[in-house]
Amino acid sequence: MAHEETVYDALDHAHGGEGHWAFGTGFDEPLAGVDTTVPDGVDPTDLGTYCLMLGDDALVLAQRLTQWVTNAPELEEEVAVANVALDLLGQARLLLARAGSVGVLGRSRALATASIPDEDALAYFRDPDEFRSTALVAAPNGDFAQTTVRLLVAATVRLAVLDRLRGSRDPVLAAIAAKGVHELAYHRDHAARWVLRLGDGTAESHRRAQAGAEAVWPLLADVFTATDVETRLAAAGVAVDPAEVREEVRAVLTEVLTRATLRVPAWPDDAAPAGRLGHHDAELTELLAELQGLARQHPAATW
Repeated sequence: MAHEETVYDALDHAHGGEGHWAFGTGFDEPLAGVDTTVPDGVDPTDLGTYCLMLGDDALVLAQRLTQWVTNAPELEEEVAVANVALDLLGQARLLLARAGSVGVLGRSRALATASIPDEDALAYFRDPDEFRSTALVAAPNGDFAQTTVRLLVAATVRLAVLDRLRGSRDPVLAAIAAKGVHELAYHRDHAARWVLRLGDGTAESHRRAQAGAEAVWPLLADVFTATDVETRLAAAGVAVDPAEVREEVRAVLTEVLTRATLRVPAWPDDAAPAGRLGHHDAELTELLAELQGLARQHPAATW
């Protein structure tokens, strides 16, 4: 009797019959076709660290958003939130792959084996103090209104940064940004529509949206404070100084909240960029345990 190929056989044959790591994305080279040469005058360590900053923000926020799957208030919104998380996960993959391509993996405590792609090792096997994400993305979700406000704020900040990164001297960052701005424009618009709906809805939805804004605004304290790495790379035409996007972000957020009949909370004073330097609260440790647990339990698993 002739062997009937299954979908699993097809997947296996599509990759030459070689086993693939079970938990990661190791199918196609994520930076294929893009010039990965580090620009002249740029320290590869700085470039890799900056990619970790942007990539970790995307990865951590994606994980927070996936916590709403099966919990969102509407089926349609559940799909939308999951799609936003997938967009961010895609951005994270590209950015972590770029970090690995310039050697960051070798300088981290990540598990480095031939069977695990760089971006996966960086996602699953770094400890919390090696992550460079901000408190804005790491903070717990709160209720749906708070999650929506946080997504609005995070998408507004990230869109402003990636819009400017389209002109980066690093071809990889420029390519990632060119793709990401379209995704982030949708994320910002989607969140803004929900904030308008909640803020200008019922008394209860208004109350929750206002409480969400009050909870999220303090998380902006370190978002516009540049690290030394960002300052050096911005001067080299590779990165964006976060202070450069402050007024644009303020203008967008003020307009959305005002139209939603919400009061704009007090803007926090600038603070040291603790998260960018690897200093995090316990909430990130708990989140990473959820994200990394299975991969760490079975680090050599393949399919």
